Amino acid sequence: MHGNEVVGRVLLLQLIEHLTRGYLHDLFVTRLLNSTRIHILPSMNPDGFESANRDCLYSQGRFNKNGVDLNRNFPDAFSGDNVPVREKEVVAVMEWIKNETFVLSANLHGGAVVASYAYDNSNGGQELQGDSSITPDNDVFVHLASTYSLSHGNMHKGNSCPDSKDFTNGITNGYRWYPLRGGMQDYNYVWGQCLELTLELSCCKFPPESDLPGLWEANKPALLAYMGQVHLGLKGQVLDSNGIPVQNASVEVLGRLNLCPFRTNRNGEYYRLLLPGNYTIMVTCPGHETLTETVSVPYGPDQFSALTHNFWLRKCVSSTVPGTTTCVMSRPRPTENRSAALKPSSFTALIAFTVHRLLVSLLECPHSTLVSTLVYLYALLF
Repeated sequence: MHGNEVVGRVLLLQLIEHLTRGYLHDLFVTRLLNSTRIHILPSMNPDGFESANRDCLYSQGRFNKNGVDLNRNFPDAFSGDNVPVREKEVVAVMEWIKNETFVLSANLHGGAVVASYAYDNSNGGQELQGDSSITPDNDVFVHLASTYSLSHGNMHKGNSCPDSKDFTNGITNGYRWYPLRGGMQDYNYVWGQCLELTLELSCCKFPPESDLPGLWEANKPALLAYMGQVHLGLKGQVLDSNGIPVQNASVEVLGRLNLCPFRTNRNGEYYRLLLPGNYTIMVTCPGHETLTETVSVPYGPDQFSALTHNFWLRKCVSSTVPGTTTCVMSRPRPTENRSAALKPSSFTALIAFTVHRLLVSLLECPHSTLVSTLVYLYALLF
């Protein structure tokens, strides 16, 4: 993204070689590639890279040819879209991912050694907790950041750079570090349904070539461990009573009020990164009965697969009573993947959650474009 922060560019090229050479020879790499679709963009700002000078601290090459910081050029969920012109690089990346369903991503930077997670911005709402801006999936974000940091050669020590603040366990909430508006990390999560980290990989933004082997050795296990986390949680399809995939259905976790609902793609597929535990899932789609099921989610990365769980919706048809509808099923719902009904103690929370979702739907939260990042991953459905 920033042309003068070059370590990520080199590491991603090295990662491509490691994956291709390791396939059918390295067990982890083979299982990862057999279960995961991986997209790698080594440089989002080639103009900046060409103009960069070999300096550890200064910003020549940070911006594109138009003098724009691409990591301030995305729409912002908290301050509105006040960007006068969307840069071509940003538009190109957005267009690239419109036809993909990305689940996990990483945006590689330099100048510090830390794994930073959303949110990067806040408008002082309920997301602002103390000095941090917290997402509904904060537990997952902390886990993802910790996975990278603890797998890294020294990031977990939290004090790698003499000119940078100390980071406990090598991770930080982005807003707590410093607020920024128009960043790709928040945009990817809010609109793209993709959990993204900002990975700061080196104290020096443009280090000498002699440092590269050590940087690769420090980051290789962390990159691989992080990519494996795409298999956290839950995945599957939303189907109607005839087994036809339902597009654009909302699949949400009770108690996690995302700014924009997570929705199924054109194949009726959904993906939710979740830590092991029991979760009540609510599935809604116009013309169908709202469905709630409680699902027990195991730890998926060890098996290179999140739990596959399909949801079957009942279609609603016009009733003989004017102005009303009735939900019917043309055949019984399959017994597999069925879960226990909601406990009575869950109803109060469910009502509040449903009202919130109705309000969000009325506001028609924008989701016409998905966000991209330097590394995109999503788990294959089967």
